[in-house]
Amino acid sequence: MYNQIDSNKRKSFLLILLFIVIIAGLVWVWDYYYGGNYVAVVFAFIFASVMSLVSFYAGDKLALAQSGGREIAKQDNPYVWRLVENISITAGVPMPKVYIIDDPAMNAFATGRDPQHASIALTSGIISGLENEELEGVIAHELSHVKNYDIRLMMVVIVLIGIITLLADWLMRSFMWGRRSRDDRNSGSGILIIIGLILAILSPLFAKLIQLAVSRKREYLADASGALLTRYPEGLARALEKIEAQNGRLLHANKATAHLYISNPFSAQSVSRLFSTHPPIKDRIKTLRQMA
Repeated sequence: MYNQIDSNKRKSFLLILLFIVIIAGLVWVWDYYYGGNYVAVVFAFIFASVMSLVSFYAGDKLALAQSGGREIAKQDNPYVWRLVENISITAGVPMPKVYIIDDPAMNAFATGRDPQHASIALTSGIISGLENEELEGVIAHELSHVKNYDIRLMMVVIVLIGIITLLADWLMRSFMWGRRSRDDRNSGSGILIIIGLILAILSPLFAKLIQLAVSRKREYLADASGALLTRYPEGLARALEKIEAQNGRLLHANKATAHLYISNPFSAQSVSRLFSTHPPIKDRIKTLRQMA
């Protein structure tokens, strides 16, 4: 587990570095194609660095704001508060901020850059729809993301992938519809245009693959870690069964933050298994019951 935590810390910073390199590379191709003096590359490097800092220090606030969650105090919902507090003590992590999302769909997520700056959000549907042991399993799963530093890695992915996708789309349109002089078009720049288009097309695909790989592996790990915290894998297994049976879509579901949730926030029919941000729930339930 400590090795996994160290790995997540390293991967978070490597992902930020990769993001900066991709942004600078894409802008360099665009700047070279249009005969610039590389000033745009400098600005791109600065922009990518700033956005990396934003994703690191404010990504959780963006995710919580997008989800429509409201922060609660102990007196607002003592039942949920005590569950989170008790499992936090068991996990050996500070008590995170607790948010409730007014949504009938059953779902939950954790976010933040480290256990000292973490938040956990639960939908009203999952609070009312699960029994005590089942809700404990869900909370333990989310607090495992906190303890394992998954939250930092997954939070960084939100902002960085969004920026790469937007920039790649802009570059592709620029290459397709941008104008250059006749001399420039006849100067053998066709290969560079092709390279630029390939980069613009493949960048969001690579970003999506990173998102899928990051999310799927960590869901299995958090399931196992959560079961160890509660010493009752069946609780989380039954919770996942109910979550799958309801097949509900969150009102504020967003593709950029989908990988944060315990279950895909989109209805099962609308997301193919290949491109889902989560492993199949049936596989997760089977693994949990093998632990019992």
